[in-house]
Amino acid sequence: MALTHERIETSNTWLIVLIILVVAVGGLVEIVPLYFQRSTTEPVAGLKPYEPLRLVGRDVYIREGCNNCHSQMVRPFRAETERYGHYSVAGEFVYDHPFLWGSKRTGPDLARVGGRYSDEWHRIHLINPRDVVPDSIMPAYPWLAATPADAGTIEAKMRALRAIGVPYTDEEIAAAPKELAGKSELDAIIAYMQALGTALKEKK
Repeated sequence: MALTHERIETSNTWLIVLIILVVAVGGLVEIVPLYFQRSTTEPVAGLKPYEPLRLVGRDVYIREGCNNCHSQMVRPFRAETERYGHYSVAGEFVYDHPFLWGSKRTGPDLARVGGRYSDEWHRIHLINPRDVVPDSIMPAYPWLAATPADAGTIEAKMRALRAIGVPYTDEEIAAAPKELAGKSELDAIIAYMQALGTALKEKK
């Protein structure tokens, strides 16, 4: 029996198989070429892997759900670039696993927040956001100041990241726990946010 349009539409099995096939081919056509484009696989000039404090800060940022309200992607539209600065490029995020571009903006985009405010501003903002932004709906995170940065797992994290291509050296990994000594999770998340978007600024 011929595989006619009518038979495909009336057969759940054929319809499911062909939809999966079309989606798979479409996905491959869209995704595979990206692995061969230098702009998506090579870091921008000046990009460095996160130092231990910033790496811990990124984990805290994810754990506390910051990426649920804040994007880290400036889209290449005039309204976006006038408000936030240069649009985001893949080369800025090649060492991010997972990357946190996102699109939800309950709070402002953070792709270019690095260096925009002082450490003290961030400290006040995280402990009580309304002290610096009176109409903020962001919750406060006062416990971060009292929670030590996790030095116990940092070496394992850095080794795991090195295994998937982040260029950490043995010396950097061995020195990581010492760099976290006396630091809080608040110090770590501030250090992480102060790094966002700085590589592209340095390139420019």
